[in-house]
Amino acid sequence: MLDKLIALNADCAAALDDDRLEDWPGYFTEDAFYRVTTAQNHARGLPAGLIYADSRQMLRDRVLSLRKANVYEAQRYRHLLSVPRLRGEAGGRMQVETGFAVLRIVRGGATDIFASGRYLDEVVAGPDGQLLLQRRDVVCDSSRIDTLLAIPL
Repeated sequence: MLDKLIALNADCAAALDDDRLEDWPGYFTEDAFYRVTTAQNHARGLPAGLIYADSRQMLRDRVLSLRKANVYEAQRYRHLLSVPRLRGEAGGRMQVETGFAVLRIVRGGATDIFASGRYLDEVVAGPDGQLLLQRRDVVCDSSRIDTLLAIPL
């Protein structure tokens, strides 16, 4: 199972890193939940997120907005991921934690550490046995989030 969790995280990150944003929502269930928040807000149980979606369609809308409407500096990401850690399993749902660091490469070629933190995921098996994200809370270590957070983490 660990190999499938590693592949899910690697494939999901590669979709973002390779600018295949339209593929990214496909790693989530139709009724998925996705949120980017800070460690402080997560610890306090605050529900608001810097990015928030409660369905795969909202994730698709975010991608469409990035492609057609939003104006932001040209950039790309490179994800560095830890090995996923299974935190629990019940009712066909796995609770998984994975550490991440995201490097951001901007138009001029500079590379910065953009974000670090952990993914708190709820993972389920799809109809074909493929693992899908039912829920992903992206919990950033820092409370200082760059205003250029356009592309999902």
